[in-house]
Amino acid sequence: MRIHKATRKYERWLAAHCAVVKADLDRKHELMRASAFSFFRGTFYRWMQRWPEIAPDVAKAPNVSAVGDLHVENFGTWRDVEGRLVWGVNDFDECAPLPYTLDLVRLAASAILATREAKLSLSEVGICRAILQGYRASLAKRGAAFVLDGRHHWIHHSATASRKPAGDFWETLSTLPAAGPNLSAAARKVLVASLPAAAINVVFKRRVAGVGSLGRPRLVALANSHGGPVAREAKAWLPSAVFWAEGRDRSTNYSADTVDDAVRAPDPTLRYRRRWIVRRLAPDCMRINLSDLPRDRDEERLLVSMGAEVANIHVGDPKAAARILRHLRRLSPTWLIRSPVKMADAITSDWREFRADGPEPEIRVSGRRA
Repeated sequence: MRIHKATRKYERWLAAHCAVVKADLDRKHELMRASAFSFFRGTFYRWMQRWPEIAPDVAKAPNVSAVGDLHVENFGTWRDVEGRLVWGVNDFDECAPLPYTLDLVRLAASAILATREAKLSLSEVGICRAILQGYRASLAKRGAAFVLDGRHHWIHHSATASRKPAGDFWETLSTLPAAGPNLSAAARKVLVASLPAAAINVVFKRRVAGVGSLGRPRLVALANSHGGPVAREAKAWLPSAVFWAEGRDRSTNYSADTVDDAVRAPDPTLRYRRRWIVRRLAPDCMRINLSDLPRDRDEERLLVSMGAEVANIHVGDPKAAARILRHLRRLSPTWLIRSPVKMADAITSDWREFRADGPEPEIRVSGRRA
């Protein structure tokens, strides 16, 4: 199946599960044409089509509760119930039972694409070695959360050095457009329920963010609590593209269990409510893009930590670590070099075809109301 046809089929499936925001979907197509890395971020559905045929030797591996849509810009920070700053995987929209190798290959492929676009500077071999080093070390100790207060000073620096002042963050939220007809009764209900009890002056906004989730409704409740601003975001949930690619109509939400079982200091505001994913927005509770990292970042150490965080998620099943370590010992020493490079090359080929002249993806936007 060619990339335009795959995209049309996926977006028709998307429209059957939520009320698609056409302007956001158009924006997604623009980003997908802009670079291979952005195309990669926006096409997890395509990855799931191509992965079994391009990397069959590593696609047969023990299943775990996997992130699925993993990449180097799917990491961020949040505050745990104790108010501590925590770093780790930021987005669990595409969770599903998958071979543990998929998360590692996808993370490495994303870093390779980023390097080819000068967003990172490590060699392809260095990328894969660093990720696998962190993953193995974390597996061996059965995981360890990345709580940044008083520890992991270099991650804290990388995550916060380029952050804008808090006042700028809240000013940006306040200037978002009104939610308008995108705000369904269900979205209003989950947003209001997620706010602090003392919240007043609640207004509802529409937000555009990310790449892969563009097209889904993304709404924000902005309010005042005890004299200061607070915000909650609700993003439409739909089944993982894993099931679309497999031709299975599954409505199971694996995200909540994956987050709950992972070795991490959880975000107490992250909730899965029916067909909505709700979380806090704040100056230090956000995704970290590569462009946000300071120039003096330690890229190798960062990728080691990303590999370790992947293991933190996979060891949510207490028996998974032993199974994975046994399987890793049987793999070729170069498996996490060959497979990510092949996948990065395949994604680049699809991207070149997508951005060339050809039929635009088209869907009807009158699908199900979120």
